[in-house]
Amino acid sequence: MAVSISTKRSKPSKKLETKYSYCYFTFHKFLTRISMTLLIIILIYILSSFISVISANIIHVCFPSRMLNSLYCLSAGTHPSFEIPTSISNNSSITHQTEGNATHHEDFPTPSTPYMVNYNDKRDEEVAYAVKAIEEQLQVHRSWISDKNYASCDGRGIYVYDLPSMFNKDLVGQCRDMIPWQGFCKYLSNEGLGDPIPKLGKGWYQTHQYSLELIFHSRVLKHPCRVYNENEAKLFYVPAYAGLDILRWHFKNVSNDVKDSLSLELVKWLERQNSWKRNEGKDHVFVLGKISWDFRRANTEWGSRLLELDKMQNPIKLLIERQPWHLNDIGIPHPSYFHPHSDNDIIAWQMKISMSNRKNLVSFAGAGRPEAKDNIRSILIDQCTSKYYSNGKCQFLDCGSAKCDGPESIIQVFAESEFCMQPPGDSPTRKSVFDSLISGCIPVLFDPFTAYYQYPWHLPEDHHKYSVFIDKKEVQQMNVNVVERLTNISSREREKMRRFIVYELLPGLVYADYNAELNKFQDAFHITINNLLERVSRLEKTDKD
Repeated sequence: MAVSISTKRSKPSKKLETKYSYCYFTFHKFLTRISMTLLIIILIYILSSFISVISANIIHVCFPSRMLNSLYCLSAGTHPSFEIPTSISNNSSITHQTEGNATHHEDFPTPSTPYMVNYNDKRDEEVAYAVKAIEEQLQVHRSWISDKNYASCDGRGIYVYDLPSMFNKDLVGQCRDMIPWQGFCKYLSNEGLGDPIPKLGKGWYQTHQYSLELIFHSRVLKHPCRVYNENEAKLFYVPAYAGLDILRWHFKNVSNDVKDSLSLELVKWLERQNSWKRNEGKDHVFVLGKISWDFRRANTEWGSRLLELDKMQNPIKLLIERQPWHLNDIGIPHPSYFHPHSDNDIIAWQMKISMSNRKNLVSFAGAGRPEAKDNIRSILIDQCTSKYYSNGKCQFLDCGSAKCDGPESIIQVFAESEFCMQPPGDSPTRKSVFDSLISGCIPVLFDPFTAYYQYPWHLPEDHHKYSVFIDKKEVQQMNVNVVERLTNISSREREKMRRFIVYELLPGLVYADYNAELNKFQDAFHITINNLLERVSRLEKTDKD
């Protein structure tokens, strides 16, 4: 991940001055009349390039986005209580600073980031500091990982709010108008699982990547720890479909006030509840089916500002992509197409993909991003499709056409490949990462924000066990051919990684169906709930002490 650092209103780097000297000279008279800060903003918008800025105690990591035709930025310090502190000593702990604000997990071993970015000398100290802050937060998250099964509950009740229908059911009823070019309602049927896919077998559905709110809600309603008296609860689940609320306005010309109206109503409703007042929302949890940035609207017309509201800082937010510097954001897996009903469904699929004929060394299912110059997808496609580079070892499934419309073609390609390339898209994370893992295909990642900084409860800290990392800067500079690099990984090492993925990771990455009967395995939902209950238990003990 390429990173650019700016601590003052400094001139653009020599690299930018060289590359764009002609444009700079032509408009010199105009540009000198505006502040250098505005100049930098204009250049960033025009170039739509990747840039990372550390200013004062705030870091911004940005990615080009074709949806916005501008930059998508992850920013530390967007809320005053979540700024990166000016220093972290060896004896300090983010846990002490944040547990009162309802955060997350563990003691901090010395972080090691062999997969992180290549930095320029002048940037090393600031960027390393920011990375350390992220990794310490992830260690806090991991400290709450539970090895218990709370099926007996033991006084750890889960209360599910009966929200007014405008916050959930009514939004589902507006599905026909959400995505103009797509019949979206079929994806929200079956409690969010979508229509079955008989061709792939039992437990496979046309599940949309934005359906997590419905899937989670249906499972919580049937959890054995659910209680109906809020005085018996330790954890409060708020079944608001805020992701669908955002989606219904994505393609409509409405004001930001309209986009924020339901979020403000939700907070007002919660503030009237005694259970919210008791702990200021610290024991409340939201599941949000879109990426964190969609709920942190800043200087664009995209999304809402739900997660920027003061009252939303204390609760836990479970998202398919977390904001790396917000401790109360926790990443949980994107919903895949596989939703087993029983242990046997999982075992049958494990056996099938273990015996799959993986005729491709590597594959890439996706589309290019020609309008985003720093995006590496076009380079990867060239390497994959070039006979000179790949020698027929790589299969490209072009999602710019209709080839990726159905899950069958995607899963087939992944199940026939040893490795699956997973470059960032419109944001760092990809649902495709989980589709590849569930297919037994080893993901090749190019940015640590795609997975390593996202899912501390569902993916192990040692990322070498389940993935291959190649710095995207190497790819951008044409210093590495990904296909050839993967050729050098032995078949024995591939098989070791695949066994870990299929038999250790896979059950915990899928969301079982709403009537599931799992005994041997804990799925992604069970892992998430157990860890939330563990967190509540430890915070309660801390308060008593």
